[in-house]
Amino acid sequence: MNNFKKVGLTALAGSLAAISANAAEMTVSGATLLTYTSEDPTETTGNPFGMKTNLGFTASGEVNGYTVSYMQTSKDQFAGMSSARLSVDMGDLGTIAFDQGSGSGLATIDDKTPTAAEEIWDGIDTDGTNGAYGLVGAAGNSGVFNYIKSFAGVNLNAAARKGSGTKNGDGASSGAGQGAWDFALTAGDDVTQLAGLSVGAGYGKAANGSSAGVKDTEHSTVFANYSFGPATFGVQASRIDNGTLAASDQATRAFGIAFNVNDSLSVSYGEREVEFSGTTSATVEEEGEGIAVAYTMGSIKIAGNMNEVTHNDGTLNAKDEMTEIAVSFAF
Repeated sequence: MNNFKKVGLTALAGSLAAISANAAEMTVSGATLLTYTSEDPTETTGNPFGMKTNLGFTASGEVNGYTVSYMQTSKDQFAGMSSARLSVDMGDLGTIAFDQGSGSGLATIDDKTPTAAEEIWDGIDTDGTNGAYGLVGAAGNSGVFNYIKSFAGVNLNAAARKGSGTKNGDGASSGAGQGAWDFALTAGDDVTQLAGLSVGAGYGKAANGSSAGVKDTEHSTVFANYSFGPATFGVQASRIDNGTLAASDQATRAFGIAFNVNDSLSVSYGEREVEFSGTTSATVEEEGEGIAVAYTMGSIKIAGNMNEVTHNDGTLNAKDEMTEIAVSFAF
């Protein structure tokens, strides 16, 4: 019975592709990025020069009265699909999508502090599984259903998944984990009634099972950005209340300021603190800062970041730093 269902769905997908091919238009875009990266003096940088080529495919067409869109990106020298998204625009009813890594829900506002290039935590060593600590996103970006709708100038971006957030193809994901959901609400100056002021907030939960003493992990954040003339100033506060045993809660406070020197040159500075606190360990506060600069000449962009952190990942006196210069060519 399961095999019959699978064959039926595959045939339907094929018929939809055949229909949409007559009306859809496929667009291909790409960029090549050359980088020079310098790591912390205690680390082995190896060859500091690198390159990656990104390709993006997008298509959109009308299917049964709805606008159906698809996007797929491939990164890191054609290593494979990095992200994909299938969405259906239902007009006044909003947009529903299935996301495999493009960004949905609370993760879309995990760090909204302004920057001229990469975020101030980019390139800093972490545990290697969830990126920088303190970043919210209960549902994650992979294997989630995403719903987007605007209400009176307020934008809702919600996400939910069943089971783990591991990317999976045609079949069940083998990654361990429980279900999760979250949402983000954002609004611009048409709602705040102050020119240049945008705000946002979000919340979500990730289930951790039913073992004794274990509860859901809660994610929450709030931010505000204010643009005045060529400058933008932003602040953000986030919290992750970890429901697993012996795991630390994380409270994040960050600010950033970006300044457009002219139409081509922009600079920024930011600071970020992540407080790690738990029942089995002492409270430790990670402190990070970074500066960035970007210069654009048509389809060529030159960008640089210098980021550093102390008490990294909640480990007392642990330090890390990263300097990167990147030249990108869009085509």
